[in-house]
Amino acid sequence: MPVVELSELSDPRLNDFARHTDVELRGARGTENGIFLVESLLVLERALRAGHVPRAVLSLASSVEESIALLGAHAATVPVFTGEPEVLAELTGYQVHRGVVASLERPALPSPESLLAGARRVVVIEDVVDPTNVGAIFRSVAGIGADAVFVTPRCADPFYRRSLRVSMGTVLQVPWTRLPSWELAAPVLREAGFEVAALALTPEAVALRDYAARAPERVALLLGTEGAGLSPEALVHADVHVQIPMRHGIDSLNVAAASAVALYALV
Repeated sequence: MPVVELSELSDPRLNDFARHTDVELRGARGTENGIFLVESLLVLERALRAGHVPRAVLSLASSVEESIALLGAHAATVPVFTGEPEVLAELTGYQVHRGVVASLERPALPSPESLLAGARRVVVIEDVVDPTNVGAIFRSVAGIGADAVFVTPRCADPFYRRSLRVSMGTVLQVPWTRLPSWELAAPVLREAGFEVAALALTPEAVALRDYAARAPERVALLLGTEGAGLSPEALVHADVHVQIPMRHGIDSLNVAAASAVALYALV
């Protein structure tokens, strides 16, 4: 498919990029599961390598050739739009600083059981509403090592544009899905043989180093939101509470930093 030079913005294929919120993209009409946007050639490459299906690409002139090369076999059917930075900003509502924005089909999420089968370490993110923290946790999971991530119903969507950007595209590589309520989720984890370890500042919490020294083969590391921490329901359903000992009067780390420390100790 030829590169399309943008002089005006009436082409209906541009609708994927037209100032939509992440929530609107998730419910995009005419799609089975919605769409999501990725920024930069690096993240687009990781998305394509992971098997995600592209719909359209919006590219600065300097990135057009690389975009087409990345698309490979998809280049015959996926339009690549290009134009002056001001035109692209008018369409998207923001400056396209990273050279490329691409829209892709959002895949159906797998079942929790399928991700737990054969896994050894998994991370559960409860109600973390900041997409930046969600993305950073995924990057820790990908870089340090865990087999899957589970997010609760009220957690920020890992496919949000900011989550994808902060994760450097690792959201597209790490297997993940959503969990139901704790009443339903806890039995699923235990039936798969996982001990649920909640990172929490409670009187009964054991030091991370001590827990890591005796951790069982399968651990589900449970992380809570900034400020409030884990919900009472999550703490009740956890098998053990674990904390990272702090100094200088500091009680805890940012949740993304804590995930990296805990994963490093447990992997």
